[in-house]
Amino acid sequence: MLPIAIVQHVANDGPSFFATWCTQNGLPFTVYAMHQGNTLPGNLDAHSGLCILGGPMSANDPLPYFPHLFALVREAVARDKPLIGHCLGGQLISRALGGTVQASEHAEIGWSTLQATDAALAQEWFGPGPDHVLFQWHGESFSIPPGARQVLHGMHCHHQAYVLGDRHLGMQFHCEVDEPKVRDWIVEGHQEMQDSNSPGVQTPETILATLTQDIAASQALASHIYQRWALGLPR
Repeated sequence: MLPIAIVQHVANDGPSFFATWCTQNGLPFTVYAMHQGNTLPGNLDAHSGLCILGGPMSANDPLPYFPHLFALVREAVARDKPLIGHCLGGQLISRALGGTVQASEHAEIGWSTLQATDAALAQEWFGPGPDHVLFQWHGESFSIPPGARQVLHGMHCHHQAYVLGDRHLGMQFHCEVDEPKVRDWIVEGHQEMQDSNSPGVQTPETILATLTQDIAASQALASHIYQRWALGLPR
């Protein structure tokens, strides 16, 4: 099987549980670490799918590799190679496909309870139940790109996830988090959390109090998401 291409933008936002899940399920992957000066592949001939991670930059920033990344997103859709975007990744996919990225209604940091916008689609991708609790760290959000269907919405940020076709998923949240990643973000982003007056931003103490069990529940949900996404990968 060809490896999944994973695009990493910054050092402290790596693939984390997504990489763990892929390894556990025998799915090879190649990480393109853009912060280390890696070059994106010219096309997706050598890859089975494309995963785009998060980062503190804006999807509207004029980063030199963004135009080529947009082209890879459009190639993935044209060739039915599964796409998955986490936070900034979901925003970049939206932009590449004709959507927009702008300030979120409220910044979100911490755990957020999301509801199904499309009940049948949400059950397919996120499992049973009306609510899904997922980790957030963002100040901007995407529009639902043309042709996609919204799957989840939230109280503080309405657009939380969309599906395009039967194999492409864009998410505003971070289902790939593990405990070390969240702890690192809290240390680095402590001032940002303290300075925010957004109702969607939790305190470090609130997040840390139940982090181990919250991460376990999040990764169980992420496993469902990734399992559904992986159905589209060629074998």
